[in-house]
Amino acid sequence: MTRRWNWDFEDERRARRRASAPSLPVNANAQARQAQIRRRRGAAGALLALALAVALVAAFATGSRDPRAARGADTPLAKRPARAQPRSDPEKDQYEAVKTVLAYTPFVKVGADRGRDIALTFDDGPGPYTPGVLSVLERYHVHATFFEVGKMLEYFSASAVRELQDGDVIGDHTETHPDLARLSAHDQREQLFEQIARVELLGGSRPVLFRPPYGAYNATTMRELRSLHLLMILWSVDSEDYLQPGVAVIVQRALAGARPGAIILMHDAGGTRTQTIEALPTIIRELRARGFHLVTVPQLLQDDAPPPGLPLPSSLSGD
Repeated sequence: MTRRWNWDFEDERRARRRASAPSLPVNANAQARQAQIRRRRGAAGALLALALAVALVAAFATGSRDPRAARGADTPLAKRPARAQPRSDPEKDQYEAVKTVLAYTPFVKVGADRGRDIALTFDDGPGPYTPGVLSVLERYHVHATFFEVGKMLEYFSASAVRELQDGDVIGDHTETHPDLARLSAHDQREQLFEQIARVELLGGSRPVLFRPPYGAYNATTMRELRSLHLLMILWSVDSEDYLQPGVAVIVQRALAGARPGAIILMHDAGGTRTQTIEALPTIIRELRARGFHLVTVPQLLQDDAPPPGLPLPSSLSGD
């Protein structure tokens, strides 16, 4: 497991900023950061207030159009045909499944083995290689789960929007990819909340899934996740693609742990991911040849939720 996080795509942009902008005192940087957080939270609050206002206006308008109000409450109405049952909302059903699981366990490492579902998950994005990953998933009509770093959305938001449009699921992977176990409760909450705010401002649903960077967490992390209603998603198969061991090795590791309910860990950012992109088509084809269905984590939980009472692992290696 490596503790190094690769921000090299920022180097050129950072150099240009240093050359063109005067340096700020430390306290000014802190004030600027707090102002940015307040603006983002203010924008999120304004969007929520607007949505509530629209809903109230719609409800009032609907009530005023009640035909009984115009004709009198005692005037019988013509018999209306029975209203058709509303169509099922797959996204809503899947997120209800997450809530159901969260009610009896704070984490999931693997689904049950009653079905044939497997979830492909990608960490650390979005990044320069995310479009390549998405192109493969789109070609094979696969939906996946992306645990994204909030700060990366500052640079690669177009890939996140593409994921949402494709029907993929975005989870929380913190704001800047720190080792959460080394942070205070306040800083851990900020790391979680900042990423949530960025996804919502992009138009995505509020993340309900979380994956800890480096697989690191502690009791404080679990308390913060509970307060934010986040279900921690670990993994049962680690491809270790972040080590760039070669395409054949990535394929072998991903397939070696394939079983019903498996959650496979891969990466679409945090470093060079060309090997992951090259390995992905073979992984998809081989899993399907074995009769597995490739689904998002919420779909896995809806189809084959794990049983209660499983022990929480003390730590997991990963990126």
